[in-house]
Amino acid sequence: MLVRTSSKLQALRTFVPVIVDMDPNTTQLTAQHGRQQLAKAAATGGDSDSGIGIGIGGSSDGLVSYFSHLTGNPFFTAGFGLAALATAARIGQKGIQQGASLLRRHMLVDLEITRHDQSYPWLLLWMTAFHRAQLAGTQLPTATTSAAKGGILSKLITRYNPRLHHLQARTSQPSNGPSHAAHFAFVPGPGKHVLRYGGSLVWVDRQREKSISVGDAEPFETITLTTLYTDRGVFERIFAEAHSMYQQLQEGKTIIYNASMGFDWKQFGEPKRKRPLDSVVLERGVKERITEDVQAFLAARTWYLDRGIPYRRGYLLYGPPGTGKSSFIQALAGHLDFNIAILNVSEKGLTDDKLNHLLLKVPPRTIVLLEDVDVAFANRRKAEADGYAGATVTFSGLLNVLDGVASAEERIIFLTTNHVERLDEALIRPGRVDMTVRLGEATEYQMTQLWDRFYADFDTSGEAKIRFMAKIQALGLLNSVSTAELQGLFLYNKDDAEGAIAMVEGLKGSHA
Repeated sequence: MLVRTSSKLQALRTFVPVIVDMDPNTTQLTAQHGRQQLAKAAATGGDSDSGIGIGIGGSSDGLVSYFSHLTGNPFFTAGFGLAALATAARIGQKGIQQGASLLRRHMLVDLEITRHDQSYPWLLLWMTAFHRAQLAGTQLPTATTSAAKGGILSKLITRYNPRLHHLQARTSQPSNGPSHAAHFAFVPGPGKHVLRYGGSLVWVDRQREKSISVGDAEPFETITLTTLYTDRGVFERIFAEAHSMYQQLQEGKTIIYNASMGFDWKQFGEPKRKRPLDSVVLERGVKERITEDVQAFLAARTWYLDRGIPYRRGYLLYGPPGTGKSSFIQALAGHLDFNIAILNVSEKGLTDDKLNHLLLKVPPRTIVLLEDVDVAFANRRKAEADGYAGATVTFSGLLNVLDGVASAEERIIFLTTNHVERLDEALIRPGRVDMTVRLGEATEYQMTQLWDRFYADFDTSGEAKIRFMAKIQALGLLNSVSTAELQGLFLYNKDDAEGAIAMVEGLKGSHA
């Protein structure tokens, strides 16, 4: 390496004087020629006399040559082009997704309603009615907004208004009419829908999961409403209309809840028409005394809370079957505009834990009715060798539910039994049962009240009622027949007062 460098320096020394000795014209040409020679040596790699520039030029030439070979290969250029296109498409897709997500977060708003929410059936009912109104070209009676009036744009929007395209049929049989009659209702089915509510577009997405909820054997469902963020107030208007429509359907009715099929209260059958309080005939003053006590309790919520007293009230109605215990509770619920949650303590599978869980989740404005509570006192047996202690509510479990540490607050509970002698004194102490009322057999007052309800229009003078009561006393039926038996007699002769008098002996035969 040292020898090659020395020879190169010697060559330069020889070359430089030659350039100096030349005249100016020759010098210019020679210098130009020298630069050309150096450039040529750098470009071609030169020979051994090219010095250090040879190594640098050779490396650059290798890269250029390698790149030229790659670019000249059609397979490489095609594959590189496809890869570049795929990369660009992927980057573009990510950009569009991120942009759409950003745009959605800033311009759209979502509202999700699950099947377990109380408003879920309201919304389905509203969407069904809204769809019918669209097809008929009308508006809902509960509508709080109105569409724009007049103009070509309004007509075009009305003409091409979005519709529901995924429907689900619901069939019900009317309570009156022939047995083969049926009513059909079309509700929005699973899928995506578009509604135009007033001047806002609302996207509706109803999703149904394949999994089934434990306890009620129904698939889990959700409804998602989407609209522009500037139109988010449309949700409140829709739910206000849906709730108003639901209230109109439930007006004058009492909802009955039951929990025999799971761990949650479910509506049992169709809502019942509210029963007038005066349709239940009890002994003089009994009905009024219970009603006034319940109303006073409802008005004293703040008084209870200020004094740290548990805000709950318990009532025990006992007596023979058919004396109006359940009927009075139904009429009282209608009078107070409450619903009823019914549990039969003798029901198979109703354990202490389930009873406690249900009473902690009672729907608002609902009276709890525990029937046949005497059965719990019969289930006092100890656990057997296998640990099994019975499939019904136990005595201690019932006491803890009524007045335990984990018992529910803000509750009105009615207990009924046909055998009060089976109940323990621990149950009927204050705090668990605050009022105990016996509903017994029909008294003279109850019999005359029932007669007037059925035959007041036919027996205007009251002469038939006097003969009827005289026969009742002669047969010794006062305080010995239930109001249900007496009402059955009157129903059989609902337009025939004389027939009712003639058939009184039948009541005597049933108690012989």
